[in-house]
Amino acid sequence: MSRNVVEIAGRRLALSNLDKELYPSSGFTKAHVLEYYLRIAPFLLPHVRDRAMTLKRYPDGVEAGFFFEKRCPVHHPDWVATAEVRHDAEAMTVCLVNDPATLVWVANLAALELHIPLAKAASPETADALVFDLDPGEPADVLSCARVALILREILSGLQLASLVKTSGRKGLHVLVPLNRPETTFAETKTFSRAVAMLLQKNYPELVTAKMAKEQRPGRVFINWSQNDAAKTMISVYSLRAEAQPLVSFPLTWEELESLAGQGDPQAFRIVSAEAVRRVEHTGDLFREVLVQEQSLPHL
Repeated sequence: MSRNVVEIAGRRLALSNLDKELYPSSGFTKAHVLEYYLRIAPFLLPHVRDRAMTLKRYPDGVEAGFFFEKRCPVHHPDWVATAEVRHDAEAMTVCLVNDPATLVWVANLAALELHIPLAKAASPETADALVFDLDPGEPADVLSCARVALILREILSGLQLASLVKTSGRKGLHVLVPLNRPETTFAETKTFSRAVAMLLQKNYPELVTAKMAKEQRPGRVFINWSQNDAAKTMISVYSLRAEAQPLVSFPLTWEELESLAGQGDPQAFRIVSAEAVRRVEHTGDLFREVLVQEQSLPHL
């Protein structure tokens, strides 16, 4: 196994198999993955800091198998921050990806996808944000999701709630409502998101379903309100996805979403790693408000 020792922010790391193609059809190697995460680090790290990280690892690339790793690997460097959390009533040590060196270290494990809860490890029952996970059932697609997202924005705006939207990096969209108030529980966010999803299902029955059953989803957008749960995780903004190309879960402005929806091309929602870096270095973090804006959910 070939190894290269590098220093990142004063930390020494041994990087392995840099020439391995983790995205074979795109010729995107592990070196490209590491470079992407190092360049995106200033924008990604605030969104994952102090959150129990679940690593989705693809040691032989996106065309081979994968596994989820919730526990922090026992061989982690001593400078990697960790936390003790409970999962399914079992205590475990998890990684906290709080700095560029740790981010590169997990990427070197071929952890292409970074999944996080909507709460910090120190306050696992406090929901920092609420998410509407929009998942299209064929032949519905991301354009259908865009329509639902724009309807959601209007409903939330009518309730005096600001919201933000990002691509899932696959076929759907995520609409997030910043909360950042210590008294907000997952019971509240799940109840609220389910009520809104049921309202859309009632008003747009040909477009939306709030039901988990697979047979309800073809041709509709499933609003997965159940993601608002202390035990669930979601793909982090700016994370790579394990697709044929190195696609990224990337934030959009509402104006851009409207423009993309008007273009009618589902492919226009696909943002690859090079474009993601170029865009954030030009615009900054369009998702910053998720971390800082304080809002309270109304009682429905």
